[in-house]
Amino acid sequence: MNSRLHRLLPFLNWLTQITPTTVRADLIAGLTGAIIVLPQGVAYAFIAGLPPEYGLYTAVVTPIIAALFGSSHHLISGPTAAISIVVISVVSSIGAEPGEAFIATTMLLTLLAGLIQLGLGILRLGTLVNFISHTVVIGFTAGAAVLIGTSQLKHIFGLSVESGLHFYEQLNQLADSLASTNLSSLAIAAVTLASAIIIRKLWRGAPYMLLAMLVGSLFCFAIDGAAQGVKLVGSLPGTLPPFVIPTFDAASLAGILSGAFAVALLGLIEAVSIARSIALRSGQRINGNQEFIGQGLSNVVGSFFSCYAGSGSFTRSGANYDAGAQTPLAAIFAALLLVSIILLLPGMTAYLPMPAMGAIVLLIAWNLIDFKHLLGLAKAHRNEAVTLLVTLMATLLAELEFAIYIGVFLSLAFYLRRASRPKLTQIAPLERPNGRYLRNVGRYAMAECPQISIVRIDGSLFFGALEHLQDQLQQSLSDRKGDLLLVAKGVNHIDLSGAQMLDNEIRRLEREGRRVLISSLKGYIREELNTMGQLERIGAQRFVETTGEALEILLTGVDQTVCASCTKRVFGECAGFAKN
Repeated sequence: MNSRLHRLLPFLNWLTQITPTTVRADLIAGLTGAIIVLPQGVAYAFIAGLPPEYGLYTAVVTPIIAALFGSSHHLISGPTAAISIVVISVVSSIGAEPGEAFIATTMLLTLLAGLIQLGLGILRLGTLVNFISHTVVIGFTAGAAVLIGTSQLKHIFGLSVESGLHFYEQLNQLADSLASTNLSSLAIAAVTLASAIIIRKLWRGAPYMLLAMLVGSLFCFAIDGAAQGVKLVGSLPGTLPPFVIPTFDAASLAGILSGAFAVALLGLIEAVSIARSIALRSGQRINGNQEFIGQGLSNVVGSFFSCYAGSGSFTRSGANYDAGAQTPLAAIFAALLLVSIILLLPGMTAYLPMPAMGAIVLLIAWNLIDFKHLLGLAKAHRNEAVTLLVTLMATLLAELEFAIYIGVFLSLAFYLRRASRPKLTQIAPLERPNGRYLRNVGRYAMAECPQISIVRIDGSLFFGALEHLQDQLQQSLSDRKGDLLLVAKGVNHIDLSGAQMLDNEIRRLEREGRRVLISSLKGYIREELNTMGQLERIGAQRFVETTGEALEILLTGVDQTVCASCTKRVFGECAGFAKN
């Protein structure tokens, strides 16, 4: 009963670890987190097309629920750049105009995404994220960063550009409107951006975004930007997140369901990958299913308190760990400190110029692009490079939710293609005083015995791989005679179709007068064959424990008259056969 209660309420597991020392450490980490999330919350709401308070509400409610019901001690959830750009893309795609309708649709999207995440967690499908290639995430994030940066250019240049446009349409409108650039807006953005870069370089660990916003605001005040047409963000309501029940509309529900799944999937990938990344440093064990539940509940509850979809934040989670956080209480402290700022300082954004906000978002977008991994993947395997490029281009040119699906589908397609093409490698013995070693014939230019062929199978023998395996096997033996040894230590799975194919190939070769043995098959694979009734059908005598034993059996049956004229001397026994 106690164990079940701890599974339902996972925060009971760490509540007992709280001491005055951990509370002090968590409070310091929470203060750091509140300072970091303050400008980010406003910026990410800006990206999502929402008023700034919605980003701060999301930074209050979402991390508290995720901390209580997740498994990571250091993950900080809340608004993120990648999720924000998907949210505005999905909501805009169904024609929701900025205002009450846009906000209502965003809350519905958040609720649906949370329910999907929660359902996946309850069904214990936490391992799903393991099948999403890291290449897809990098490509999508890079594309999203370009979209985010492009969307802010209108604020930086002080231009009037429609919302909800595609990437290329935005570029066209921006190019047509450049002549109308507001130089004051451009100057404020440049000062803000330069301040952020300089502060971060000279004072590492400082809240450089917050300080840069302050510098940009002071510069705007100094040049009287408002009188020159520079738009301001405006004041916050100065209230706690209001309780609002998301409204269900059949048309909206059908229109955003696909987008909700994409938001849910991206949010889970972000959260679990960040939690695991930090767990490698902290030594904590992460429960993927519990993280699914924590993220799902945070979005479901958040949708009733004016929060839009959130996920794990790498910046805030990393800073939380580096600041010395000991338990998830640090995330709760950060949220409560942010509440006090919202209530006590609602006018803090009143004089924040939009160009300064746009410059900070532009910097966030730049930081999203993982140039090191992008270049590494471009030089890597062709499949990885193709997946990266297609995902990146789909993010820029297609609807964002479909870009995620395209990348995932392509990644899985390449994986299945590799899995369905098990490798057959011809190997030969390398005789040494301390033993016999088997080496790749092609790689090491090894000589082969004309009477015994040795082939190593690397890959699973299942229904999708049979055609390729048969073609490869017949091709490798087409110009060779004699017996065959199949080294099966690289076989990790075999199904009924694979077993039947193996039986058919063995019988075909034996009709040609060849003996066939299989060595080094894993014990559990042999048990699976026995359970399927295929071990007896193929013949248990054909399965030999080790490669050495199998070669001893095959060598007893070679034609020694052939050995007398053979100059290859592949095996140590060859000299004795030639002498005989």
